[in-house]
Amino acid sequence: MKVVERNLSEFGGGVDEPEFARRIANGVLEHIAAIDKIIEKAAPEWPIEQISIIDRNILRIGLYELLYADKAEVPEKVAINEAIELAKNYSGPNSSKFVNGVLGTVFKEISK
Repeated sequence: MKVVERNLSEFGGGVDEPEFARRIANGVLEHIAAIDKIIEKAAPEWPIEQISIIDRNILRIGLYELLYADKAEVPEKVAINEAIELAKNYSGPNSSKFVNGVLGTVFKEISK
């Protein structure tokens, strides 16, 4: 947890909701092995190490919010839409489609 504390203050200056950001970061770290397995299952043609670091981390955040976060704080469709927007703004031209596909696949699976 101290790593997230230091990095947030060092690299996340001006974060509107630092407590929320810490919860998400710590939650991803706590569940990273399970989240990565879900990514591998939802995108079997893309080994986790071949997914760009930006897309991989957007997926990790989106999946954490989708699977583990408080739904009252982050509804499932909001988690997906926010991840898509992150991909559009910070990653490659096809990243938003990839993120949408992976998160959409997981959402359909958990909604059954």
